[in-house]
Amino acid sequence: MNSMSHKKAEKISMYFKFFILLIFGSLLMAPFVWMVSVGFDRTANITMPFPPRLIPEEPSGFNYGIVFENGRLIQSYINSAIVTISSVLIGVSSSLLAGYAFSKGRFKGKKAMFIIVLCTLMIPMEPRLIPLYKLFNSVDMLNTFWPLILPPIINGMLIFLCKQFFDQLPDTLREAAQIDGAGEFKIFFRVYFPLSGPIAATMVILAFIWSWNDFLWPLVVLNNQELHTVPLYLASFSLENGTSLGGLTMALATVSILPIIVLYLFLQRYIIQSIALSGVKGE
Repeated sequence: MNSMSHKKAEKISMYFKFFILLIFGSLLMAPFVWMVSVGFDRTANITMPFPPRLIPEEPSGFNYGIVFENGRLIQSYINSAIVTISSVLIGVSSSLLAGYAFSKGRFKGKKAMFIIVLCTLMIPMEPRLIPLYKLFNSVDMLNTFWPLILPPIINGMLIFLCKQFFDQLPDTLREAAQIDGAGEFKIFFRVYFPLSGPIAATMVILAFIWSWNDFLWPLVVLNNQELHTVPLYLASFSLENGTSLGGLTMALATVSILPIIVLYLFLQRYIIQSIALSGVKGE
């Protein structure tokens, strides 16, 4: 009888938690659903619907048709793709190597260097704008993609995540490879790198979001409209049209976040796996 009561209580608790999560999830999703809905509302280009409605009275693909025919948007997509893919590849690769070195490496000053890396997490982007601007101006790299691609080579958050992940993998793998005569690079690429898929997927998502959504730093270093990324184009479009063309603006905003959603759907299995492994300590 007690066992049945316990199971019933667990079931009620599970349904209650699901209900609470459903409510909060719906509240979080409501702005995104509204954004997509307004994009399908052609009348929103004249006046925004008030009170806000989640389903337009006369759905139309007019706004999205204009969006996909927009040459400047396509160019900004290409620019964002170049910047984001390059910075993600560089940032994730360097963070994997640095994380492995801080986790499994044996060298003097390792703890001090790692503390310095962690200290960079406390420095926001704003204080770094002027020094970085002067640096790239001195090497004549302004109005190019290099100021957006090179800084993520050192990313304190990604390095920290990598170190924590490699700390969970057993040192016996490295010792066995050393006995077979493998060097550090061979150990990393042959032994540890194939096991780093979950954390690499998580870092790709994080780095992609940071780079794709970056607005302030590209605004400072890119003056040429031909080089504008998607956030810069979206901001300039909103400034040019003010409160008019609300439906078209929301359609542009929806299209701008599509790559992030698609990437997350492809990599969510690995992200969940990395979270599941975060509590497992390898011995």
